[in-house]
Amino acid sequence: MLIAKNLKENNIAEYLLYMWQIEDLIRANGLDITKIDEQIVSRYEQPDNIKNEIREWYENLIDMMRREDVTEKGHLIINQNVISELTELHTRLLKSPNEADYSEAYYKTLPFIVELRSKSPDKDIPELETCFAALYGFLLMRLQKKEISGETQAALSQISSFLRLLSQRYKEYKEGKLDI
Repeated sequence: MLIAKNLKENNIAEYLLYMWQIEDLIRANGLDITKIDEQIVSRYEQPDNIKNEIREWYENLIDMMRREDVTEKGHLIINQNVISELTELHTRLLKSPNEADYSEAYYKTLPFIVELRSKSPDKDIPELETCFAALYGFLLMRLQKKEISGETQAALSQISSFLRLLSQRYKEYKEGKLDI
């Protein structure tokens, strides 16, 4: 909860990846708050009132996952809304004459997006979600200590760079500092 709040304010891309990880962590614990309490919440070195807030946050996420029927796969609406908001900003940035560097980063990334989408069974997911899914998959592969080809690493590096720029623009936009 504390990490999520900080990431949402400072780096929306990392926030979204973190929230996807939390969704998977909840699934891995069978949507069981007792297990989550034992495995995660109890390990925080925080006062009991903060631990209670964290536990409540997990309980609320579990409840949302059940209500939204994403207990086995998929993403919460709150996370889908982040993708939608980023996609809207992305479109505005591409149309802005003041954002040539953003457009350049996007067009450098586009071939990788096209390639990833061609390999995906779901061709209708938004481009940005494709980027996030690629980075999330990469993070999972690293956790599993799987080998990652140089070509894949280069693609992920470009995607990461692009999403970092989008995150910066998002923060500027939220702070009212972006002229688009």
